[in-house]
Amino acid sequence: MKFASLLLAMALPAAALAQAPSPPASMPASWVDAKTGHRVMRLSDVPGNYLLYFNYNAFTPQGDKMVFSTAEGISVVDLKTWAVKPLVKQKIVRLLFTGHNTRTAYYTVRATGKAATAGAGSDGQRDPLELWAADIDSGKARKVIDLPAGQIDTMNADETLVAGQVAERAMPLQPGRTARSGKTDQAEYAANGPDGKPLPFAEAKEVRLNDRLEARIPMEIFTIDLKTGARTVVHQATDWLNHLQFSPTDSGLLMFCHEGPWHKVDRIWTIRTDGTQLTKIHTRTMNMEIAGHEWWSPDGKTIWYDLQTPRGQVFWVAGYDVATQKRRWYHVERNQWSVHYNTSSDGKTFAGDGGDSEMVAHAPDGKWIYLLTPQAIPDVAGIHAADADSLIAPGTFAPERLVDLSKHNYQLEPNIHFTPDNKWILFRSNMEGRNAIYAVEVAKAVAR
Repeated sequence: MKFASLLLAMALPAAALAQAPSPPASMPASWVDAKTGHRVMRLSDVPGNYLLYFNYNAFTPQGDKMVFSTAEGISVVDLKTWAVKPLVKQKIVRLLFTGHNTRTAYYTVRATGKAATAGAGSDGQRDPLELWAADIDSGKARKVIDLPAGQIDTMNADETLVAGQVAERAMPLQPGRTARSGKTDQAEYAANGPDGKPLPFAEAKEVRLNDRLEARIPMEIFTIDLKTGARTVVHQATDWLNHLQFSPTDSGLLMFCHEGPWHKVDRIWTIRTDGTQLTKIHTRTMNMEIAGHEWWSPDGKTIWYDLQTPRGQVFWVAGYDVATQKRRWYHVERNQWSVHYNTSSDGKTFAGDGGDSEMVAHAPDGKWIYLLTPQAIPDVAGIHAADADSLIAPGTFAPERLVDLSKHNYQLEPNIHFTPDNKWILFRSNMEGRNAIYAVEVAKAVAR
């Protein structure tokens, strides 16, 4: 491609940067939600706090700490004491993820002496960056590689490769605005409908996503070997390539999406890092069917995603077994539909972060954090159809409300995560009027 020559060999300097001594840890506020009976803690409301996107790893391999970003850098939460301390104290571009094997937080910063490209847009595709790694216990940081263009999205299970995507040119998602909102971490979406009247935020977002899709900008998915700096192109297309996620157990398997309005794209795909075995995970079979917000099960066996047949009418959490290609769909009631779902580390339960009445489900009472317990639909009278194993296995969820989000503005996505011990669910909210990171206990609070 024309822009490939812009992507130079990656440098691998070994110099480390020691961090200054940290101030005393801050401690969370705590209360019991009056409507649900579950304990909630506010972990941080410092400016610029950001809990990682729901499908990115934010935890140490031992499950004892979690990282999040702030306006001043990166902080770390001790999940045993809930104390919060600074980890990296410098302005970063993006906190990416933690390592699967090492106690390391990976993040990007502006390349030394380089400013953001004027008009680069919210994706920052043409800005030169540096990938850094910070030891979560000591705070010592080191530069890993230079990244002349594009962004890193994911790291493989053995921490030998990172993968990312790059576009031939950047395109702001909202014309005339190159930055994301500090309140929602999204573009300030605005657009008019066919009648010339302003659209609600969610529909305006669909218009802008469609504009970006129809631009058909050449893109490529690439990997970088963290030992040698070798850059390998995995896939090229004029589809909008996004949301790369390595399997948490198979170091050579990548999931990615075709971004855009979900009813126009078959969104979910996998590919090997050598460019082979390009596989579409879900094919739409009806007009206005949508599938997306995909994520890996912690054991790497299943790809889960939000499925609607059709959009806004019938709701499922759908699963695809990557080894057997078998499918399991759990039906979701309208009020339990969620912007994002997630899975506990043992795979036994799910969680959802709800949604407001303007979103795709138009739920009249959907503003809650939910615990969702799967329930299979059994055969009638124990009679098993001969071809049942080749069919979709259906189920439902038994929902439990954990947090009242009636005061939350859903332009800010909660981005739920189970703690590795499955005892708490972490999320982000503006329910108290300012953006903050919270934890809710899965078990009900004990009366005192």
